[in-house]
Amino acid sequence: MRKFRSTLLWILLFAIAPLAAMAAEEGAASGSASWGYALGAGLAVGLAGLGCGIGQGLTAGNTTASIAPNPGAAGAMFTNFILGMVLIESIAIYGFLIAYLLQGKI
Repeated sequence: MRKFRSTLLWILLFAIAPLAAMAAEEGAASGSASWGYALGAGLAVGLAGLGCGIGQGLTAGNTTASIAPNPGAAGAMFTNFILGMVLIESIAIYGFLIAYLLQGKI
């Protein structure tokens, strides 16, 4: 439980610190319209990267675990493995594209 609280505290610190710095730098009224775009862009890249990392890890681990008992099946699984990795990586590219489009609005 202590580790969870510590992790939550660091996440909140890293989420709120840029907002406080931006408010002190530009003033509350002038920069208040663009912080949502910056937060959205950061979340788009961060969550897409997190999801893709988890998905690729699970895919690679399960493929390796399936090939280990039967090495003769490696050729049949390789095509599906590469296709799965490409589809997982496309999600990260979509997140990057969304962040790039939102960054243009800041």
